[in-house]
Amino acid sequence: MALIVKNEYVASGITGNVIGSAMEVHRCLGPGFLESVYEQALAVELELKKIKFERQKSLPVFYRDEIIKKFTCDFLVDGQIIVELKAVKEIAEIDRLQVINYLKACGIEIGLLLNFGGQSLEYKRLINSRNKNHNNHFESV
Repeated sequence: MALIVKNEYVASGITGNVIGSAMEVHRCLGPGFLESVYEQALAVELELKKIKFERQKSLPVFYRDEIIKKFTCDFLVDGQIIVELKAVKEIAEIDRLQVINYLKACGIEIGLLLNFGGQSLEYKRLINSRNKNHNNHFESV
């Protein structure tokens, strides 16, 4: 399999495997299904590749060190990567912001935004890194 995510990125191996799995799902199903169909198919593909994941995982949202709410992400992979799926024409800024807010609120470092709605799989790898002032900084790679 070709290298999808550069090795210098945090958790590049596992994110590359997840993106590769999503590409396989998109190759087999193509665009046009509801998000739930792609979610089920991706779960099958991740199981086949023996990638640890939890589906529809409830995660806490923290505010000033208190849990104020919980949200449900589509997948939590390997206990460390939030994966959100879309089945839309193209990823919108609000979709990217959704994943960024999940990462920030939960203190998780890496998120993947996967869109199955186009002619080819669209994906964004988002990283929540903290600088010296402990402010969240997000990169999209």
